[in-house]
Amino acid sequence: MVLKVLHNGNCSKSKAVLEYLDENGVAFEIIDLMEDPLSALEIKTLLKKLSHSVHDLIRKTDRLYLENYAGKELSEDEWIDVLVKNPSLIQRPILIKGSVAMLGRPIENVKFFIE
Repeated sequence: MVLKVLHNGNCSKSKAVLEYLDENGVAFEIIDLMEDPLSALEIKTLLKKLSHSVHDLIRKTDRLYLENYAGKELSEDEWIDVLVKNPSLIQRPILIKGSVAMLGRPIENVKFFIE
């Protein structure tokens, strides 16, 4: 089973996880969130694999979030729509192995996940 990594090339934490996986000989497939954004169904599936709510997936320190969405009361489906339209707001990296996924930070989480 190939490890999949949801990645944003502009994210230093995401790059660090890819580097860590390379250094440790872990085979993985990169899914670039900016080049190949997730659909609403893919986000819902990801949330199930993460066992998280959509609120845990949102980068709440991102400028786009702070300027446009902070303090807004949106439904889960509305938040998912926001993430579909603004993939840069999705936490990253996210590692997916079969039916399980996890946020790839801190790096200690990645070590645990790949073992």
